Amino acid sequence: ESRARNASDKEINFQWYIPSLEKPSNDTETKVLLLYAYNTKPVKISKIKIFSSTSMFSGYLWIPLARITSLREKLSNLKQQVEILMQRPTSLPSASEPTSLLEESKTLKIIPSKKPKIKVAKVHLDEKTEEMAKSCLSEVKALLSGVPALSLPLTEIPFDVTLQSIASLEDMFDSANGCTITEESLFNWIISLFH
Repeated sequence: ESRARNASDKEINFQWYIPSLEKPSNDTETKVLLLYAYNTKPVKISKIKIFSSTSMFSGYLWIPLARITSLREKLSNLKQQVEILMQRPTSLPSASEPTSLLEESKTLKIIPSKKPKIKVAKVHLDEKTEEMAKSCLSEVKALLSGVPALSLPLTEIPFDVTLQSIASLEDMFDSANGCTITEESLFNWIISLFH
């Protein structure tokens, strides 16, 4: 109950609904309903029946199930590629840098952390992965835009690519579950598609 009455700064929630009887008129392919709600400022609701806010928005979109399934598979492949890139060393040590483990251990301090930092680090994409990302994000844009036929392919990635942002997009298009996104640059891009 407290979760439903409070929302942090900039949060978007997605839920999928697969109707058994309801279908948009004149459609032959199977479509599912994407329900979304987001807030652009912190929200605290004390009385649900009389609450109104100018910083909360909601809506829905009918989306073909086949396109959702295809996009989720592409996002899963993109996430795997990003994980591979994160495991590669970024550069080889130069001759002036210490090369022995003993020398390195003198200069490094290990600070334990409860949350892994690797998921929020910006990933530098190679050319192949960048093209994969642009293709996936162009498909996301086409599905979430009000007029998909007018949606042009992306020429640049509109937010910082992190493992968490790609995983969030993959979760967003999992029609069996819902998803909450709070990352600011990803959040801003997604809500810009609804307007």
